[in-house]
Amino acid sequence: MALVVNDRVKETSTTTGTGSFTLDGAVTGFETFSSAIGNTNTTYYAITLQGGAEFEVGLGTVSAGALSRDTILSSSNSDALVNFSAGTKDVFCTLPASKAVYKNASDVIEGVPSNGFVIAMSIAL
Repeated sequence: MALVVNDRVKETSTTTGTGSFTLDGAVTGFETFSSAIGNTNTTYYAITLQGGAEFEVGLGTVSAGALSRDTILSSSNSDALVNFSAGTKDVFCTLPASKAVYKNASDVIEGVPSNGFVIAMSIAL
């Protein structure tokens, strides 16, 4: 099992409650979690209720046509597991802000992991 993040991964779901999400297939122009991330791999995800305020961002495990919700990073439920209501949800791969390392407007690196390690690379052209 590896952590995989990929672009243009988006499916819909009508799953309710707090359990794993059954995925209904890729949105047009996107890939499925199984094809882009790979079954048994983990990924960062976001789930949003279409037309509603419910959302969740976390780390989950992909299986054939499903996504488990293993670790919640942020949500509309005070950053806890969301009990999703009825309706169609968008489920997509994302890179959570809390996991990003970036340069601020002053070119200072921020978002350093808690272990303090930063990998830097310089390329001379």
